[in-house]
Amino acid sequence: MSKIKLAIFISGKGSNALNIIKYFEKDDTVEVALVLSNKTDAQGLENAQELRVNTVVFNNETFKKSGEIDTYLSSLGIDFIVLAGFLRQIPADLVYSFKNRIINIHPSLLPKFGGKGMFGKRVHKAVLDSDETESGISIHYVSNEYDEGKIIFQKSIAIEKGETVNSLTAKIQDLEHAFLPIIIEKTIRHEFNA
Repeated sequence: MSKIKLAIFISGKGSNALNIIKYFEKDDTVEVALVLSNKTDAQGLENAQELRVNTVVFNNETFKKSGEIDTYLSSLGIDFIVLAGFLRQIPADLVYSFKNRIINIHPSLLPKFGGKGMFGKRVHKAVLDSDETESGISIHYVSNEYDEGKIIFQKSIAIEKGETVNSLTAKIQDLEHAFLPIIIEKTIRHEFNA
């Protein structure tokens, strides 16, 4: 039986991508086959290469062109896509071709603090500015709108008195690292329904 092949899209450091690669590196049924980025200087590309995972860089114009990335991923037999700190909207043709096979992780409890431009520390600042008592992560299927796909999993944490953007960032990243690989595995094994 052939392995389920994952492709991970990143735009930056790629700490979640690295975590996913390490989680599946000894798995007999799942393989991280490719890490893709729209940024040539994304640190996550180097980390993936050090772990012998193929990497590809593309420009944003190529990404927007109908079918190019979709055709490439299909030619490699990619079964599932994970967005891990990828900051571009996924083209409609790719969403259609990989329906319920693209997931994203978002650093808030959606639907709060989602949408275009809401990523990383921007999200955490907005959460703190709104005097929320909790935050967390949301793992969801990707749709044609930013952060509006069906939610697969959420995990919350309390916001402590004196919480800062940096302390909240660290807590959320810990949640991402603890849960994203497990939820990917459960999703591709159909333990969560689309």
